[in-house]
Amino acid sequence: MLANAQTCAVIGLDGFIVQVEVDISPGLPVFNIVGLPDAAVQEAKERVRAALRNSGCEFPLRRITVNLAPADLKKEGPAYDLPIAVCMLLSSGQIDSIPDGAVYLGELSLDGTLRHTKGILAMVSVARDQGYTSVFVPTADAGEASLVEDMQVYPVSSLKHLIDHLRFEEEIAPLDDNVWQSMDDTGGQYEMDLANVRGQEHAKRALEVAAAGFHNLIFNGPPGSGKTLLARCLPSILPRMAQQEALEVTKIYSVNGVLPAGNPLVLRRPFRAPHYTISNAGLVGGGRTLRPGEITMSHRGVLFLDELPEFTHTALESLRQPLEDKVVTISRVSGSVTYPASFMLVAAMNPCPCGFHTHPSKECTCSPSTVARYQKRISGPLLDRVDVFVEVPPVEYEKLVEEEPAEDSSQPRLRVEEARKIQGRRFEECGFFCNSEMGPAEVWKFCQLDDGAKGLLQTATQRLNLSARAFHRILKVSRTIADLEGAEGINIAHLAEALQYRPRTAVS
Repeated sequence: MLANAQTCAVIGLDGFIVQVEVDISPGLPVFNIVGLPDAAVQEAKERVRAALRNSGCEFPLRRITVNLAPADLKKEGPAYDLPIAVCMLLSSGQIDSIPDGAVYLGELSLDGTLRHTKGILAMVSVARDQGYTSVFVPTADAGEASLVEDMQVYPVSSLKHLIDHLRFEEEIAPLDDNVWQSMDDTGGQYEMDLANVRGQEHAKRALEVAAAGFHNLIFNGPPGSGKTLLARCLPSILPRMAQQEALEVTKIYSVNGVLPAGNPLVLRRPFRAPHYTISNAGLVGGGRTLRPGEITMSHRGVLFLDELPEFTHTALESLRQPLEDKVVTISRVSGSVTYPASFMLVAAMNPCPCGFHTHPSKECTCSPSTVARYQKRISGPLLDRVDVFVEVPPVEYEKLVEEEPAEDSSQPRLRVEEARKIQGRRFEECGFFCNSEMGPAEVWKFCQLDDGAKGLLQTATQRLNLSARAFHRILKVSRTIADLEGAEGINIAHLAEALQYRPRTAVS
């Protein structure tokens, strides 16, 4: 007898409906799975066999053929265990029918319990888009699946639990919790707060401007000046993600299998800080299964690169295209996938190998040629994609022992959130969220300068030899500074501050 059920596959971040077909026919006992399965799918034979027996069901000792259609789509992972088991029960007559419009997802353990399965959000989303109305998932993943609206989510604890439901012996109640209302990011403290940073007021201001417009930022200064501490304070002033942003980030974390246990929804913006020994594949993504890298894991959040010149040339240059296009495409012999990569690049670097080239009192031990080679590790085209470049000098003694507490992160975060609300209203029909994402058309439309600002920009363009990209980035930063002040247009003060944040190099 032939039986079939629906499940899903994930390639990149996209889900695809897969039809599981099981045929049990007379013949020598053999269990075959066809349809381009990987090793994890092939191993489903042993998991399903044990799970059926340990759930009080009979495993048919006949010729069993499982087909995963479409056959030209590669199937990976253990999410096919549950639909295969359901089809075997239906084909062997141990259950009479299964509901129409349902999708089955989950990995089986040998005793029949359902384990956590990654990629649930992507799979349930495509099921909803394809017209399916209900989904059976492991209990551990029910909260994640419920993020998709207009889907009935049935939390299944074990294969026996599902069999009793399909036999109408013990009904499984669909999940009715509102995950959006039950989740919030107000609880818990951030790891770092701006109150811990003494002095460096201009660097804090630059951090606030960068957070308000989601601009790329580089801190440059001698060791111990507080560059890393400032960068790690950034999450405490970033605004809460919108619902669409949270779903995008959650889907990435789910597909990569790093969604925090017990947290079906990621609410705080990612802050990724890979070590400079990371490989190019680790940063951009790739590997045998074309998994997302740190660039994609930073989507809608921050990618922090400490000791920027120590990263390999290949890794740094691979950032150029994602910074501009907000996506990263990984092409290999096995296939090609495109991942989102709308991240905020924050980096810290020393001015030279010893670190004291710009120090006011300590002598630099590096030769001029050594300093030049070190600084050239950061290419001009990469620097041209940085909106805010800040020199961070050593902290003075008087600032370190100052008794008056510094401003904590709560007030800058309120200012950043107000600026983001202004940008949200401005870009409501544009499909993006903040100033840094503006294209040339939006720059000319929304970055209107007064007469004084136009004259200053003309002079700066000529004297600093600004590229067209740098020209637009200055206007974007000026727009953000004006938003922080609640100003309609950009005046000369806003533009002058934005010009301060250009790197002091010939690239500008």
